Amino acid sequence: MALTAQAKHPVAPRPRDAVSAGVYAAILLGGVGLWYVARAYPADMPAVGPYTFYWPVWLATTLSAFWYLRGLRSLAPERRPAVWRRLMFLLGLLALYAAVHTGFEYVAQRMFFLNRAQHVVMHHLGPLLLALSAAGPVILAGGPRWLARLCAHSRVQTVFRWVQQPVIAGVLFVGLFFFWLIPPVHFVAMLDPLWYRVMNWSMILDGILFWALVLDRRPAPPARTGFAARAVLAVAVMFPQIVGGALITFAPMDLFPYYAFCGRLYPSIGPLTDQQYGGLIIWLPPAMMSVIALLVVLANLRRAEAAGR
Repeated sequence: MALTAQAKHPVAPRPRDAVSAGVYAAILLGGVGLWYVARAYPADMPAVGPYTFYWPVWLATTLSAFWYLRGLRSLAPERRPAVWRRLMFLLGLLALYAAVHTGFEYVAQRMFFLNRAQHVVMHHLGPLLLALSAAGPVILAGGPRWLARLCAHSRVQTVFRWVQQPVIAGVLFVGLFFFWLIPPVHFVAMLDPLWYRVMNWSMILDGILFWALVLDRRPAPPARTGFAARAVLAVAVMFPQIVGGALITFAPMDLFPYYAFCGRLYPSIGPLTDQQYGGLIIWLPPAMMSVIALLVVLANLRRAEAAGR
């Protein structure tokens, strides 16, 4: 993964400047303000604000954006990513934030098909855009020293090597997505705040690790696996998701009673229709993203071969 690879070559120390201190203070004060409004005046929170304020999401998003922008400034012009990759990073970060830390979270908890859209963004779209951005080296260049040391730590590297083995990565990618769709598991995860957070974080982190492995631009080594294995992996995960989406789409009964229990946001959409829409969302968009990933892998292969020649 580009993030861990760059950690082995720390950037030069940066002076502590007043601008960085001011940004950190603004992030903290902005978080406190959003937390207070979400807690004391939830009805006045606009749709772009958090339905339930959650510090880890706020800090992960704002600090990543700040470190990325600071990294762009600190890198030499020839080492900066292309403009389109910078756009992919910002779009990926915004997609993840919108899925879990805005008013969309409220509607995603009350309609199955919107919940599936949320998970596709968390597990597929957002991480895929971040992987396309190849933002790891830029974030490490702009981040604090402890971040580079953490990514380069032997135990962290061991975890990365284990979860990014192609077979394990594919099984985790598909298995985690459908584990949270086991009806009793889904019911508990949607009702219990702790398990709800675990579910969401597992989707985001697993998606980032998987797509970072598949869309790595480098040949192996230093990449963890070759281009052929990455192409197979991009296609292989598509078929279980098609089958799973089809099974949910054509199921003759309501598999997810949580949404009837809590009350659907749109009562005119019945349980089976809601479930059919959700099954199609599981079925079609992830399949299209696998095809896009395959095309990107093939383009990276051609680029690597041209560079080798």
